[in-house]
Amino acid sequence: MRLLTLLLFSFAAFGQARQIAVISHRGEHLRHTENTLPAFQAAIDAGADYFEVDVRTTSDGRHVLMHDASVDRTTKASGKIAEMTFDQVRALRAGTEPVPTFEEALSMARGRCGIYVDSKAISAKALIEALESQKMLDKVVVYGGVNLLKEVQALRPQVRIMPESVNLTVVQQIVTELKPQVIAFGARDFQDDIIRVARDSGAGVFVDRLGSDDTEKSWQDAIDRGATGIQTDHPAELVQYLRSKGLHK
Repeated sequence: MRLLTLLLFSFAAFGQARQIAVISHRGEHLRHTENTLPAFQAAIDAGADYFEVDVRTTSDGRHVLMHDASVDRTTKASGKIAEMTFDQVRALRAGTEPVPTFEEALSMARGRCGIYVDSKAISAKALIEALESQKMLDKVVVYGGVNLLKEVQALRPQVRIMPESVNLTVVQQIVTELKPQVIAFGARDFQDDIIRVARDSGAGVFVDRLGSDDTEKSWQDAIDRGATGIQTDHPAELVQYLRSKGLHK
């Protein structure tokens, strides 16, 4: 009977295909301007499970999406977002698009896609208020500094925080203190001993595969070493690759 039970359990486990989440870096930004609504829509159309957004706060407390602290690189203007009003930022164009708000991205994603929130400059309270207003508390992963993530946890424990693994000492500490459901990895810290700590804790492993690492070979390496999510600049291609392996719906 015990042998039969084990065989049935093994069969059931084998029959449950592993799924890898696809995270579209700054939206689908190779054909659209990064951190804009068209880039996010293209990520959704590509079949991504999450699109990543970079959230910053204007001088009057509004939340806009831009990777850099200044508007210099992605608009024709100059200045730091923290020193500009919302109306000043909104009047600019990232490519041909207005700089979107965090709330606009959340609204676009609701019921269609998750969001990987890179908290560049936003308070935990403001972040939670935005997620609650768009009914997205359980549809995001929140990346940021440890202090911010502790505040988010204290306010709404159900929100999935996602600290960076950094190194073996740090990942052991965050597993003990934060017990996160997901841990983020970059190219430098995606090492087997660090991955093992994350996996042994039960946390998901979301790893960046960007630039020269954004290839089928590197995707497969990430999968083989335990990644449960891959951040990419090529969401459509990664979705297709994973589907060919039975690793994405």
